[in-house]
Amino acid sequence: MPSKIPKKTKYRLKVKKSNSGLGLFADEEIPKKEFVIEYFGPRLSDERADQKGGKYLFEVKKGLTIDGSSRENTARYINHSCKPNCEAIVEGNRIFVYTKRKIMPSEEITYHYGKEYYNDVIRPLGCKCGHH
Repeated sequence: MPSKIPKKTKYRLKVKKSNSGLGLFADEEIPKKEFVIEYFGPRLSDERADQKGGKYLFEVKKGLTIDGSSRENTARYINHSCKPNCEAIVEGNRIFVYTKRKIMPSEEITYHYGKEYYNDVIRPLGCKCGHH
């Protein structure tokens, strides 16, 4: 079973105000194809995730969702973008965020939340990323 201790980032990141509320920002340059941060939290069954509802639920695979709602999970502050600079990659039962391109200091870290989430949650309220 994988370690429950989240993989640490080697980059300085800051949570601050963004177009979508709070966001996660690079405090230094981060090269392309680099690990940025792990999205972590308790693992929930589909039934438990449906009961809990709300934000910060990240489906890893059928039958397994990560509840990233804890403030210790700094990756929860990563906002959606239609033209993201990062991507969330599932490795086993864990979620790691990697850069798709070089990220500059003070740039917000973003990834695409997925087609289903975008259509069900973001589109009806209007996307705030400024790229659609």
